[in-house]
Amino acid sequence: MKARPWTALLHCLLVSGLVVEAIEPVSTSLLLGTGAAMLGRKIYRYLYETCDENWVKFNATGLKYDLDTKLYGQHVAAQVILKAVTGFMKNENPKKPLVLSLHGWTGTGKNFVSQLIAENIYAKGMSSSFVHLFTATAHFPHEMHINTYKSQLQEWVKGNVSICPRSMFIFDEMDKMHPGLIDSIKPYLDFYDNLNGVSYRQAIFIFLSNAGGENIVQVALDFWRDGREREEMQLKDLETALSLSVFNNRNSGFWHTGLIDKNLVDFFVPFLPLEYKHIVQCGLSEMVSKGHVPDREVVEMMAHDLNYFPKEERVFSMQGCKVIPSRLDFYV
Repeated sequence: MKARPWTALLHCLLVSGLVVEAIEPVSTSLLLGTGAAMLGRKIYRYLYETCDENWVKFNATGLKYDLDTKLYGQHVAAQVILKAVTGFMKNENPKKPLVLSLHGWTGTGKNFVSQLIAENIYAKGMSSSFVHLFTATAHFPHEMHINTYKSQLQEWVKGNVSICPRSMFIFDEMDKMHPGLIDSIKPYLDFYDNLNGVSYRQAIFIFLSNAGGENIVQVALDFWRDGREREEMQLKDLETALSLSVFNNRNSGFWHTGLIDKNLVDFFVPFLPLEYKHIVQCGLSEMVSKGHVPDREVVEMMAHDLNYFPKEERVFSMQGCKVIPSRLDFYV
């Protein structure tokens, strides 16, 4: 005959030499049932991602280390990202969500920085169910369906923030997004305690765009032609012209958007064009990630064969680091 759970427990206590007072079997069953439920919840939270500090916890030291050691040639972006994200995550009662707009040419590190932010907030990084990535051409391809997209986007953001207030939403290819679409989530980015019972103030919204890249490149070229060091460039040298160019770009998802007009974007973060030395750094890191011993000669050969501008001086890379994983295989 199989012993009942409460009987087995009492037997164990007696065998171990512990003296216990008599407990009603029913009470014991309730006690054990409650304990089992609590244990079950702990195991569940350990095995399955939940919106608590076991899975969502900011690592400020980790983010600083990653930006300092893994992001090349982006001193302005690194400083702004670190201060913006750290300040927001340490604020227990922010007035609005954190809204960042990252701009620059392809291969300068915009997607990579988004990944670093996610990895230092969510235990599962970009694979977290609380990190949501939208790509304009994949998720919102047809202009004729823009009203449907607006409704779907509103419901998606609202539903996921309801599940986890500390959700992150990344919108890639903002320069290819249909104008007016992103304004559908404008209320969620504004200074509201809550909307219909949902508070968005702990959420993070990151927009990625190539728009404004020409303005950033022009500033970088002006610094170079004036003989000034790249590291002298500051956010104030780039941000105003960047926000205006994006706002007035008819082909941008930010064209005349209320997000900019109402100052809901906290920072426009410029990503500078990369130089030859930065391409080499990316190449060496890629060799390590592929399991190879870093070989500077091989990486420099690859870096030398890439395209640079201005054509004669070959100062800035046209492709950045994005092509390195595939190009490097040809030289290794």
